[in-house]
Amino acid sequence: MPSRDKPTPVVTTFQWVPPFAQGLVRDLRVRWAIEEAGGNYDVALIDFKQVKGADHRRAQPFGQVPCFQEGEVAMFESGAIVFHIAESSRVLMPIDPVGRTRAITWMFAALNSVEPMIAELAVVDIFEADAAWAKLRRPGLVEQVRKRLAELAAWLGEEPYLEGAFTAGDLLMATVLRNLRQTDLVAEQPILAAYLARCEMRPAFQRALKAHMAVFDTVA
Repeated sequence: MPSRDKPTPVVTTFQWVPPFAQGLVRDLRVRWAIEEAGGNYDVALIDFKQVKGADHRRAQPFGQVPCFQEGEVAMFESGAIVFHIAESSRVLMPIDPVGRTRAITWMFAALNSVEPMIAELAVVDIFEADAAWAKLRRPGLVEQVRKRLAELAAWLGEEPYLEGAFTAGDLLMATVLRNLRQTDLVAEQPILAAYLARCEMRPAFQRALKAHMAVFDTVA
């Protein structure tokens, strides 16, 4: 349980994004981690102009979201923030050395072995769909993603989570897989489809998603 003396963290994110990005902005990862850890947080909202400004660049050198402020602790990069939160949560990070190293391994796997090609596919499908190069690139990229998802499904097998029990590795992996929602690639792998649904049914995820989406409901 978080210490009562610990400052309430502040998560900085967008006050609005286009519908295709709603539910996918990476503050959702941070919100979910805090919810799993049983903590509270405040939110600071910024617009697209502010995110490129000097004030925000001092918190996030690349002009992105989210940022995380917890007293004197100031962080950016959603994976690093989730790791920081997981360090004080037995739900997200096992206390035994073997379990801990496996959870950390899967956190890096989600962000390095799986997310980059999925992010590239999102660029091809959403941002550059009409470009000639994107049309040429897509078939090969889809096969790369399909192969990687098959490997992930083979690892999961009949296990509910990547290492049997839910960890921060599953949290990041689930948020990565959600970025394929414009495709049927997850649905093609019943094991992964069930895994993602299982992660999304967690009460902490539902609370995080509700809070994430509520921000956009307030913008006309």
